[in-house]
Amino acid sequence: MIVPIVLLVDDEAAFVDVLAKRLKVRGFEVLTAPGGQEALDLLASTPNIEVVVLDLKMPGLDGLETLARLKRAHPLIEAIFLTGHGTVESGVQGMKLGAFDYLTKPADVEKLVALVDEAAHRKRKNEDQVIAVRSSFGPARRKLAENLDPFLRRALGLETDEDL
Repeated sequence: MIVPIVLLVDDEAAFVDVLAKRLKVRGFEVLTAPGGQEALDLLASTPNIEVVVLDLKMPGLDGLETLARLKRAHPLIEAIFLTGHGTVESGVQGMKLGAFDYLTKPADVEKLVALVDEAAHRKRKNEDQVIAVRSSFGPARRKLAENLDPFLRRALGLETDEDL
């Protein structure tokens, strides 16, 4: 079984420590970052991170800007918002930017664990699709790309008119 690698991004150190321990006990490998820029730096230097759990309101780069930059640089990595400062508008905006899900604090740890598992599974499935598309040739490649998620199309360099 592959152990999902999760990056927790939150400026509340005590909260991050408790959540990291709870996720580790449940079999996850956990990395932490106190803010958006630190998370992006860690993502650039650490391969195999599958899921990012991030707060919305942080000093410096907020969660939405962090997610936008994350998806531009690493479109296959899944992100889950976990925030105490959420609104319907920020939730919708996060989902439009490519968030896998959006939870409010305090969140049920078992629900978060289930979401992280689902997100990691989706990332692996998307990676498998990328490999399949890259190994395809000619018109079949373009036809397959039409059925992919927009983030996967961007990762493959196969944007359609719909993506522009």
